[in-house]
Amino acid sequence: MRTPRVKSTFRLPADLTRQLADHARARRASQTAVLEAALESFLSPDGAERLEAALARRLDRISRDLGRLQWHVELGNETLALFIRFWLTSTAPLPDTAMKAAQAMGKERWERFVESLNRRMELGPRLRSEVSEEIGGTGDI
Repeated sequence: MRTPRVKSTFRLPADLTRQLADHARARRASQTAVLEAALESFLSPDGAERLEAALARRLDRISRDLGRLQWHVELGNETLALFIRFWLTSTAPLPDTAMKAAQAMGKERWERFVESLNRRMELGPRLRSEVSEEIGGTGDI
């Protein structure tokens, strides 16, 4: 048996009315059905538990994302440290007579490096995909 309906009239802010209409249209439901579901959810005794469960799922996802981000930062730091250590141990110091030419060449090489880095950041490929391909991974680093 269907519960009798009672007509209620109330006013909503214009922006909330637009959101309601958009949401109902996207769900292919009536605005009344959307409002009924929202009120039932808001007024139900287990509403807080469902909200807490949804929040817990979102926090879990954020924790996983932060873990991946931490891994990427550590990878970048270790890569840079390894490169610097290798460069310092394998590059002999220059004599003073060759210093100016080396600085000029270094400036030119730096500019090419920055251009290359910019192009790679915009278009790829990224180190992440190259590393995962080399170790036979799935790309989920």
